[in-house]
Amino acid sequence: MSETKRQVYVHPAEGSVLASEADAVELIGELYPVRPDVLVIPVSRLDERFFTLSTRLAGEMLQKFVLYGLHVVILGDISEHVARSTALRDFVHESNEGRHVWFLADLPALEARLAAR
Repeated sequence: MSETKRQVYVHPAEGSVLASEADAVELIGELYPVRPDVLVIPVSRLDERFFTLSTRLAGEMLQKFVLYGLHVVILGDISEHVARSTALRDFVHESNEGRHVWFLADLPALEARLAAR
């Protein structure tokens, strides 16, 4: 059985905040020439509303990424957000059980997760 190497794109930690579905679509367009399999988005690049599920921002953005064939990793410490929201905690848990969206603490955690697949 041959090993498949995934192309991972780590979005820079510095820069404008992704704050809308349109921002997600713009990022997808920027990535088109690169065509990564995995998109890593640092927590610092996400609008605070992303972590309040009732705003629907997380769902809208993540749906766009997944529809365009990207596996999405939200990278960084979200413990404060999770501590404030049972819904977010459940969403993170369910996402991490799946294949398309993961919430991970750091790049070594991502490397381990990809190696396990």
